[in-house]
Amino acid sequence: MDPLLYLGGLIVLFMLWIKVKGLDYVIIHQRWIFVCLFLLPLSVIFDVYYYVRAWIIFKMCSAPKQHDQRVRDIQRQVREWRKEGGKTHMCTGRPGWLTVSLRVGKYKKTHKNIMINMMDILEVDTARQVVRVEPLVNMGQVTALLNSIGWTLPVLPELDDLTVGGLVMGTGIESSSHIYGLFQHICVAYELVLADGSLVRCTEKENTDLFYAVPWSCGTLGFLVAAEIRIIPAKTWVKLRYEPVHGLDAICQKFASESANKGNHFVEGLQYSLDEAVIMTGTMTTEAEPDKTNRIGLYYKPWFFKHVEELLKADRTAVEYIPLRHYYHRHTRSIFWELQDIIPFGNNPFFRLVFGWMVPPKISLLKLTQGETIRRLYEQHHVVQDMLVPMKQMQASITRFHEDIHVYPLWLCPFLLPNHPGMVHPKANEDELYVDIGAYGEPRSKHFQARASCRQLEKFVREVHGFQMLYADVYMERQEFWEMFDGSLYHKLRDELDCKGAFPEVYDKICKSARH
Repeated sequence: MDPLLYLGGLIVLFMLWIKVKGLDYVIIHQRWIFVCLFLLPLSVIFDVYYYVRAWIIFKMCSAPKQHDQRVRDIQRQVREWRKEGGKTHMCTGRPGWLTVSLRVGKYKKTHKNIMINMMDILEVDTARQVVRVEPLVNMGQVTALLNSIGWTLPVLPELDDLTVGGLVMGTGIESSSHIYGLFQHICVAYELVLADGSLVRCTEKENTDLFYAVPWSCGTLGFLVAAEIRIIPAKTWVKLRYEPVHGLDAICQKFASESANKGNHFVEGLQYSLDEAVIMTGTMTTEAEPDKTNRIGLYYKPWFFKHVEELLKADRTAVEYIPLRHYYHRHTRSIFWELQDIIPFGNNPFFRLVFGWMVPPKISLLKLTQGETIRRLYEQHHVVQDMLVPMKQMQASITRFHEDIHVYPLWLCPFLLPNHPGMVHPKANEDELYVDIGAYGEPRSKHFQARASCRQLEKFVREVHGFQMLYADVYMERQEFWEMFDGSLYHKLRDELDCKGAFPEVYDKICKSARH
């Protein structure tokens, strides 16, 4: 049994004991105590185990041999499901609390669970410039290995625990996306086990329709068992320039112009109020000015968004050299800025020095231990949303975010959306620059109501031809969902591959009523 699942079971038993003993008050009102004393040490154990395991298996070159056997086991499970009559839909057997999405899918309890234990890097091919990985490989594994041998992914989404499978079947983005697009756009091949138990490989030239239909499908066309992803040479440092900008017009103009500049390897904005933001641009480099280096990933360093905020308060432009891996995971320690709501004193210098090496707690463990009361409180008084809108609609979109939910900071990340087939593409028949506006935190809008406010925001995003990331709460009705997303290729593949009896429709996996 996977040690993570075993420890998860122990946590469930512990939570039941807490309820019996009447200690749930502490979990709800003094949650930081539980997080600091229990979840932080446990998170360290998980990280150490998986880091050592991944490194040993890759060095022993045993992953490819084990991979073939794992694929055959998945095929066997699917064929047995068919022999038994296929009475319910299938889904992966990975527990819902292990995903990074804040909600757990109810379907895990009613669908046929297919066990998929695939978490290894299979091959790094520097000649072809691709890395082949299993779906549960996470971004922490990828950066640790690739950076150590001088390579990196063109788009490497922020949080360590994000998996390749989640980023393919959902989506992923980073501050290099204005050049390379979303995570799906750096993938060159997928391998899937289909509803009939067959194994297929798809690329831009082989099984083309399936290749373009897989992203955003959330595992409703088949089980992903491997992916090939582009890699590029890595450099040691990121030269990062911070520029405070005032006034919404100036913020949007500056952000759009920097995003259109391909000389910037990285572009990101942190907006702290309607008219105050810091725009950051970075380039990879092999050398650094010694007096300007900042190893922001060290455990005792201030949280990155707080560091940036200090530059805004001082209204000071600055240049720093940050180690590449530290830059990639600059928001990981504070889970962007979500950790301040869980551990209010987490950025205190004393806490960082003594306990910072254990931060952050695993999002999966936070989900597992949140309890029904905390879940309801978060649902009604907390927003985690990423809306992808055309760059030309940035100013109107930020204004709408300000009016409807009023959450700051806002994360601003540009990306190029190619005119490819699939669920997500520009309305016009040409590539277009978009921006991801991420809102994470407690809404300050006086009239905020979770369902009504989110539906209003979703309606606006549909009207400007934008898209909503599907890890978050989706309040749209089915018809509204398919107005936002292009389902033509997706439904065509669902029919051709006999998916309707095997997998639920993507809407039925991500809509609000399907999650708790």
